[in-house]
This record gives sequence, structure tokens and C-alpha cells, in this order.
Amino acid sequence: MFWKLYLIALPVFFAIDMVWLGIVAKNFYAKQIGFLMKSDVNWYAAIIFYLVFIAGLVVFVISPALEKGSWIHAVLLGALFGFITYATYDLTNLATVKDWPLLVTFVDLAWGATLAASVSTIAYFIATKLNI
Repeated sequence: MFWKLYLIALPVFFAIDMVWLGIVAKNFYAKQIGFLMKSDVNWYAAIIFYLVFIAGLVVFVISPALEKGSWIHAVLLGALFGFITYATYDLTNLATVKDWPLLVTFVDLAWGATLAASVSTIAYFIATKLNI
């Protein structure tokens, strides 16, 4: 069941996050932390993040939500998982990176919660529809 859920969540996560990073918030991040951004993305690191994050969503959020038969569980635990994981990155940066913008931290925490809740809920409904 893990791999089926994983293969459902992966493209959902990727599609939503690419819209955010590539369109919605592209100028925001360039303006706020452009002085820190590389000109070329380290795709290996980015792909590893996606793979690990989605495994966490499946194990800690999507599977338990399906076991409980509760999409609300998917929304709430997804939001909590996203908030905590993004907080790890952003609050560490806020503590250790010179001139890290507080606004970026707030936006990222909200985005992490929104993204993980959305992916978890969509994956939950797709898995339910497919009887997984």
C-alpha cells in the first residue's frame, strides 16, 4: 500500500509545489532572498527532499487517515506535518543565516502547512476512489 500511496502523492505534490515555486511565489523569493539564491538549482538535493517529504506524508499522514477513514485527519495532520517540517528549515535559517527575512519564515510556514494538507487530502480522496 505504501508504494501505491506514494505514487499518488508524488505527482500531486510536485504539481502543486511547482505552481507555487515557479509562478505564484517566484518573485517573492527572488525579492526576499535573491542575494542567497544560487543561479542553478541543485536538483539532486531538491529531488531527495521531495522523495523524503512524500514518504513522511504517506507514513505519518495519508496512511493513518485512510485507516481512520477520515479526510479531516488528512487535512489536520497534513497541515501539522507540513508546518513542523518547514519550521525545521525556516526557523533554523532564521537562527543561523545572517539577514534571513522573518517574512520568508512566516510565508514558508504557511505554505508548508497548506501544501502538505492539500497533498494529503487530495491523495486521500484519490486513494479512496481507487479503493486503496
